[in-house]
Amino acid sequence: KLWTHLTEIDRTASGRVNHMVSVMAAAQGVNEALKERDPMAWVGAMNSLKAQAEEIVLTELVYA
Repeated sequence: KLWTHLTEIDRTASGRVNHMVSVMAAAQGVNEALKERDPMAWVGAMNSLKAQAEEIVLTELVYA
């Protein structure tokens, strides 16, 4: 029973993080053009966005 619950939480959290990262990236102009022009800036921006999204989702789903 616990495993099922944890699997569902993980699936939900992963989906929310992925969605949030794509929305945040679009809002901040982190796109394929940036990836082609400056790959290191793109990687840095995406890592930052993912960390922010993970923190938000953890706060909402796990810690609350």
